[in-house]
Amino acid sequence: MSKGEGKRSTKKSYVAAFVVFQTAIILIFALTVMKSRASVLSSNNSTTSSINMRLLAQVDIKNTNFGHFKYNNSTLTVLYDGWILSSERLSGNGNLGNDINSGILRLRSEGKVHLMKIIKRNKSGVMNCDWSINLGTRQVENLRCN
Repeated sequence: MSKGEGKRSTKKSYVAAFVVFQTAIILIFALTVMKSRASVLSSNNSTTSSINMRLLAQVDIKNTNFGHFKYNNSTLTVLYDGWILSSERLSGNGNLGNDINSGILRLRSEGKVHLMKIIKRNKSGVMNCDWSINLGTRQVENLRCN
């Protein structure tokens, strides 16, 4: 083996070691920093106007990922005792009148946001909130979100 072949072999081994090292760094970066996480949804400043109400709420979406998300169709559903207020008839549910007369209306809201990243990883953030409306003061009470 000549002196030139030994240097060439050493250079090849250095290049191979560098490629392996860079691959390991990229893999560690992809598995830790680029790991896709669900976004954090929260709701603030909810107000109501009457029992025939309109709910005004600020919904914040915090992206905890490296990079940006594209927000596709988003939905928010308000439920009363398992009933969807916007699409189900409440006439079959006898508890609504009692809850209105008691002055506290307990509601549940569920929200889901579909997220798509540049790498095309589909994720969705889900928000489930339980809250009560005090009909006397027209304020939201006991707002708990998961």
